[in-house]
Amino acid sequence: MKIAFLINNAYGIGGTIRATANLSGAFADRHEVEVVSVHRVQDEPAISLDPRVRLTSLIDMREDSAAYEGNDPLTEQPCTMFPDTGAAANATRLPYSALQDDRIGDWLRTTDADIVIATRPDLNGYLARDGQPRYLRIGQEHLSLDAHDPVLRGQQNQAIAGLDAFITVSEADAAQYRVELSDVATVVQCIPNAVPTPAVHPSTLDSNVIVAAGRLVSVKRYDRLIDAFSKVADAHPDWTLRIYGRGPEKKTLRARIDELGLYDRIFLMGPVSPIETEWAKGAIAAVSSDMESFGMTIVEAMHCGVPVIATDCPHGPAEIIDSDDNGLLVDLSSGTDGYAAALDHLMSDHELRVRMGAAAREKAAMFAPAAIGGRYEALFQVLANSRTRSSRRAAASALWSRLRSAIPAPSAAASPPDAATATPDNVLLPRPTANARVAADGTVTVCFDGATLPSEPLDFLIRMRRDPKGREIRLPIPNLTETAPASSDLHIVLDPIAHDLAEGRWDCYISSQSTPASRTRLSCNLAEQAPRVGRDPILADNHVIARLPYATNDGYLAVRAWQRPAHAEAITLSVADDRADVTARLITSTQVSLPATATVIAVSRHEETHDLPLPVTAIQPDSGHFTFSIPYPQALSRRADHHDLWDLFLKLDHDTAPIPIGRIGGDITDRKTTDTVPAALLTHATLGQTRAKPFFTVTNDLALSLRSVESGQASAKSAAE
Repeated sequence: MKIAFLINNAYGIGGTIRATANLSGAFADRHEVEVVSVHRVQDEPAISLDPRVRLTSLIDMREDSAAYEGNDPLTEQPCTMFPDTGAAANATRLPYSALQDDRIGDWLRTTDADIVIATRPDLNGYLARDGQPRYLRIGQEHLSLDAHDPVLRGQQNQAIAGLDAFITVSEADAAQYRVELSDVATVVQCIPNAVPTPAVHPSTLDSNVIVAAGRLVSVKRYDRLIDAFSKVADAHPDWTLRIYGRGPEKKTLRARIDELGLYDRIFLMGPVSPIETEWAKGAIAAVSSDMESFGMTIVEAMHCGVPVIATDCPHGPAEIIDSDDNGLLVDLSSGTDGYAAALDHLMSDHELRVRMGAAAREKAAMFAPAAIGGRYEALFQVLANSRTRSSRRAAASALWSRLRSAIPAPSAAASPPDAATATPDNVLLPRPTANARVAADGTVTVCFDGATLPSEPLDFLIRMRRDPKGREIRLPIPNLTETAPASSDLHIVLDPIAHDLAEGRWDCYISSQSTPASRTRLSCNLAEQAPRVGRDPILADNHVIARLPYATNDGYLAVRAWQRPAHAEAITLSVADDRADVTARLITSTQVSLPATATVIAVSRHEETHDLPLPVTAIQPDSGHFTFSIPYPQALSRRADHHDLWDLFLKLDHDTAPIPIGRIGGDITDRKTTDTVPAALLTHATLGQTRAKPFFTVTNDLALSLRSVESGQASAKSAAE
């Protein structure tokens, strides 16, 4: 049986895309599956589909592609689906037009699928209008009835009457739809989203990190979460809050964090995919929404063994979380104080987090793709039976025959997929893929997906990026044979002492042992950094070392390495109108104590005469802690250009080399965009208004920026250094 999903854009990272990827993979165990993306916006999807699932697109929106269709004449004509609602506009990035009408309608009229599943209101409309009775037509609601404006709600409700079934992700939403569609014969049923158990190691729940993730939009109420955290921050000084995602509320949230002075405790992390590696870093997961249609992030966090604190909002959280068992539900009427109390409760009790985390993993298993796929297959049976009793008996008989042969009885074991449908002809060979995990001691283990590797003797090759010396390390990949290409023991280990990785970025490859000059980059499935959360850099082989595996922007495996004779780790960073205050700790393999004469020097990138010495105001020789301030007026007096930059170093005495100050410990590869502080505005006699801002460089070292700003733009913008 062939099942096809119709989705707006399969190349992004939103919840609908994740849900489609998960469910399509579950169906691929027994069916031929295709995901049809109306738009193609990049070469590869950000969320990988099961290799047995065929991905096709209807309109190429890649501006650098020879097949680009964004300037097709049909784009000048209006879209006819829900034209009065703006639902099909999809903001301004992927506006619908007559081109979408043409391509979607043509595909729906010609597809050979037995079941077509549409994934949003306008696509449900197309499926009802242009879909064919020869296949089952199923619409999905990934938001909720209340989330739509009245016009769109009415138009989608009319379209639902032309579908065989309409699926919501919460029972509460299904009940609302049944009331509104009481005179419609369409089956309205709740089937929650499928959320697979990730391959990441579960959280240890001792990180003192609260994690939230989702679109930065007003309904998610991250402002509530930020304000609640601010109420308990002083009582839990070792805890931090991380918010992952992108969206229009970022600027507002950034301003609120800065206003509360919590810029060194609350971090806007940006979008990350896959997100499971970040849930595994958390001790608590937080959902603070006014409305959740389902709550996929809740289940994702629970799979990682992290208890979730969620507002008891419509509709999803209460259908997932059993309060006081596997998480906490906070009544919306209790406001910020109620949410803060829930945070304080879990932050204060590690044993409670452990108990709830274990229960959370058990509950999350209910949403495994196989279980959710089975619920859909049961619905397919019901719909096919209904069709055989209708006037379309002849058209449905062939479908029901295929259903009966494709769907096993509940007690029967699933049969293996048919090879011809499991691997469509147009699917490319998989790219060599690996998972990587760093241990607390800095050891990096790379585990290979044997099914993606050639069956020949291979080396793992790691090469320093843009290195004039061409430094590289080769390690043989063990246990790779033609008879056992998918062995789970295909791994190598990068040891901090045995394998010397100079400071920089290192790219990972496989290389044939028979032709060592050849190499193929490794794709990254998962890069786990959780064991390094909150940890200092490592002392090894007379160096201060830190290493983090990560996925590059284009999805390849790389390792970020730091290696220094000595380093000063910035612990706290706070700013005022006229200065920045820093507390740091000296880390060195030679056990050097901090002398009373130690100073900090701000080294100008312009010329030495603009260097700025900064006195150390507090020294703890035994622990290596020290404190210093960066006085903005003094830096202002040393300005040389419209944009001046100083790098900060610790100087122990006149004879020793300067020691960089920064944040290379922990689990964050790039501090530049996550660890940000507010800027201050100063006035220079000749250069005018100046924005002063400490920032972390591309090497995670601390620096100071003084930049001239136009008089009409004298706002504390985020730095772009």
